[in-house]
Amino acid sequence: MKTALCTISFRHQLVSFRELAELAARLGYDGIELWGAHAAQLHELNRRQAEEDLARLRAHGLGISMVSHYVDISPEADFAASCDSCQRLIERALWCGAPRLRIFAGSRGSAELDGGERRVVIEQACELGALCREAGVQLLLETHPATLLDTPAMAAEMMRLADALRPGAALLNFDALHLWEAGGEPSACWRALKPWIGYVHLKNIDRLEHVGVFRPDIVYAAGGSREGMVALGDGAIDYEPLLELAAGEPELYGSVEWFGGDPAGMLARESVWLRGRIARAQAAAAGALR
Repeated sequence: MKTALCTISFRHQLVSFRELAELAARLGYDGIELWGAHAAQLHELNRRQAEEDLARLRAHGLGISMVSHYVDISPEADFAASCDSCQRLIERALWCGAPRLRIFAGSRGSAELDGGERRVVIEQACELGALCREAGVQLLLETHPATLLDTPAMAAEMMRLADALRPGAALLNFDALHLWEAGGEPSACWRALKPWIGYVHLKNIDRLEHVGVFRPDIVYAAGGSREGMVALGDGAIDYEPLLELAAGEPELYGSVEWFGGDPAGMLARESVWLRGRIARAQAAAAGALR
């Protein structure tokens, strides 16, 4: 598995894209996941400088692994406007060389939607996925609370529906913490959802009661609580079994999603820990084949 850092970790810091590119290379990451707000700024306001920085990133052997943003595909969405938003994101993804684009599956949990509404969300996701594929970009839907894909069972059911409508139009951004939050054991979720996993998000928490710190109204607020956010190896989720499964996927990216303080320092520590665990899992797998 390859690793990436997320520019969203620096949403409250004055850090240039060039500095982030140099940081990612220095820390041993394979790529950068570019937050959609940052992609828009680089593409529309700082394009010449950004293109120089993207060239420097590629010179280090790194690339943009994914652009992560938000397009409304809820049943009540103005879908024409959503298509326009998606087209703009595709343009930015192609410009920066990102092969993937991540959105959320609506803005209401599965229990709040009836069967017809759930189908509308997936139909619209598949329509956007078809637009993306025509341009050479893969659309991913994140497993996340307060969206249609809020439980492991619902994620599997909805991805089967997506495959029936437009095979391969949409894959999953497998967020291990949010599946665990919904009651799933990450390794079991991996096995159940593996046919659709196109990307992985990695973050941890000290205990279940604190997962509310990842709510958008808290995590995006400069003064929001960060209580309970911990390193991947220090939290309630045991990531080692999951990494043993993911380590054998050489083209799969896993992004470290750190939303707390000192992002550069934490991402340095996470890179060492994560690469060590992946290398150990790969060595164990190689030994088992001898």
